[in-house]
Amino acid sequence: MQALTHWSARARRGITGVFTDIDDTLTTDGAITPDALAALAALKAAGLQVIAITGRPVGWSEPFARAWPLDAIVAENGAVALFRQNAAVSLQKGLQPEQNGHEPLSKRYQQDEATRQANYARMQRVAQRVLREVPAAVLARDSAGRETDIAIDHGEFAQLPPLAIAQAVQIMQSEGMNASVSSIHINGWFGAHNKLEGARWIVRELLGRNLDAEMAHWAYIGDSTNDQLMFEAFEHSIGVANVRRFEAQLAQLPRYISQGERGAGFAEVAAAILAAQAVTAP
Repeated sequence: MQALTHWSARARRGITGVFTDIDDTLTTDGAITPDALAALAALKAAGLQVIAITGRPVGWSEPFARAWPLDAIVAENGAVALFRQNAAVSLQKGLQPEQNGHEPLSKRYQQDEATRQANYARMQRVAQRVLREVPAAVLARDSAGRETDIAIDHGEFAQLPPLAIAQAVQIMQSEGMNASVSSIHINGWFGAHNKLEGARWIVRELLGRNLDAEMAHWAYIGDSTNDQLMFEAFEHSIGVANVRRFEAQLAQLPRYISQGERGAGFAEVAAAILAAQAVTAP
């Protein structure tokens, strides 16, 4: 990982969109900080697309999709997206959508309803197996808002040792699930989606474009082991400084790292992007 100062101004000038994780990237101690919120607004005001992509549930994400200056939130590790109803039309016309906290949200899924219902029942059985077999395992407190995955708390309100985390992951995988470990939760789901596929999907759905064809113009900001696919895929990948606590577990590191942790690190990355773009602004 190189210091953020090694990210060239030329590369930063070419950034037109930002994907970001939420927990411990945008948020600090579970809440978004004023500097991170202001950074989101500044990126949007400069005309960039800004999309959060998270393992958090869709129910938990709804108020933030309304309140934060974002184009969309992709929740549950790529399974479901939330965005304001006027956003897709405006963005596909090259316009910035108006921020309206009262506008109805559109919710779109990668899986059809029948598949989601069948998977939901299977996932609850796996969750109960994890709770039975992994000592001290508990469901994440946000589980009521989940539609397409399950989550075991390992670092938000409960603490699980590494061996217990690995055991929970192994159980999920033995049941045919995908499993991913974030800074706070162990997530499990059925289906081919993940954060990277979710990013590709939302760019098609919301912008009508092919992410792979324009990857050089997007940055990704994250902090944990479940960001590895994104760190690998994005040339402009940045870890906020607290990513170092997972460094030994990361097979794929971000290219750059901020000095600040969590929301302060996100604000630092946003400032670096905007500073380079301001040089060519009229």
